[in-house]
Amino acid sequence: MSPRLHRLSNGVRIVADPMDGLQSSALSVVIRGGARWEDEARNGWSHLLEHMVFKGAGGRSSRDIVEVIESAGGQINAATGYERTSFQVRCLAGGVPLAMSVLADLVRRPTMAEADLTQEKSVIGQEIAEAADAPDDKVFDLAQAHAFPGQALGRPILGTVQSIGRATPASLGDYHRALYSPERIVVSAAGALDEDELLSLAEAAFGDARRGSDELSTQPGRFVGGAEAETRKLEQAHLVLLMEGVGASDPDYFALRLFAEILGGGMSSRLFQIVREQMGLAYAIDAYCESYEDVGVFGVYVGSAAADAPRAARVAAEQIMALSDAPSPAELARAQAQLKAHLFMARESPMARAEQAAAHLHLFDRLLPPETLGAQIEAISLEDLRRVGGRLLSSGRTAMSVLGPKRAGAALQAFAPTANAA
Repeated sequence: MSPRLHRLSNGVRIVADPMDGLQSSALSVVIRGGARWEDEARNGWSHLLEHMVFKGAGGRSSRDIVEVIESAGGQINAATGYERTSFQVRCLAGGVPLAMSVLADLVRRPTMAEADLTQEKSVIGQEIAEAADAPDDKVFDLAQAHAFPGQALGRPILGTVQSIGRATPASLGDYHRALYSPERIVVSAAGALDEDELLSLAEAAFGDARRGSDELSTQPGRFVGGAEAETRKLEQAHLVLLMEGVGASDPDYFALRLFAEILGGGMSSRLFQIVREQMGLAYAIDAYCESYEDVGVFGVYVGSAAADAPRAARVAAEQIMALSDAPSPAELARAQAQLKAHLFMARESPMARAEQAAAHLHLFDRLLPPETLGAQIEAISLEDLRRVGGRLLSSGRTAMSVLGPKRAGAALQAFAPTANAA
């Protein structure tokens, strides 16, 4: 059975995706809103808001919120990104009414008590400190900041102690009403569920939601580039090497995904086989894509000994250029099989299906059948890979970060893939 899309009169969209033979359901309320809609003064407020709604909502205390779900055998979670905030419940069959009640309270009726806000600022301050202490987290933040300097996409999702410290119950409440406006909300359910019941519950829970008085806006993303080396006394160096990628709706989206898979997506990828298996330069190395609504990044991560970091970065640049020049049919076929496997295997999880449907609606304003996505992956040719590789190389812009012993900083000069060099 294909998922079905419904829309309430206030703009809230509902996805019903029944799955035969399951004894559990997933319900996700996904907001098109996150760190990308923050100005510098409110950096981290989307994540702070996600924390705050769990402190109390709809007459339930913080403890009540989790206990009522867990007592029924369910699990509750949430996540904040640059472009979406998601509230999720996995529950046993028959648990959708309770899940809808709790999630609607979180999204629509948080308490926002001043004492809770003070406490949660302290908790998030510890989270910020923990991220700064984790080199394989911090190095990504450094690279992202140079990819998008002076932009919301370049600021950390967690914010800073100073920026979250500015929030008051009143100002955070205003931000909440603007960010969680009904036209930004998708209620997506998959698994053991009744479609008519889901629609009735969603109408009762979200049908009377109204827009906030504030309007939020975001600017088009602009990849700039830059480099930074942060010296720390570590046993290993951590490198992130970014190039300008593509947005989620770009025609080259799947071509670049396949390019990343061939380059460093698995144990048979070029970087894994050459940098790790043949040369022994790194324990961890991979390539990836991150696509936002209108812009994206193509990245390589390396974890290596400091002395080996420059050579690993140079080999990564050489392999990007080589793959842009001569991808092989076998590599393309393997990457297509891996990408389709990831797509279809994920659809065996109710929560993955619910989240994927919501993401499609926020990005494309429609549901994309997996068969359509599979066909788009299969349609990518060797020429498409060469073209997207040339597109990567032609911009000439990179954002790089190195964190670790001082000698690893030479990797910043070693990574220099260019179209001319190819």
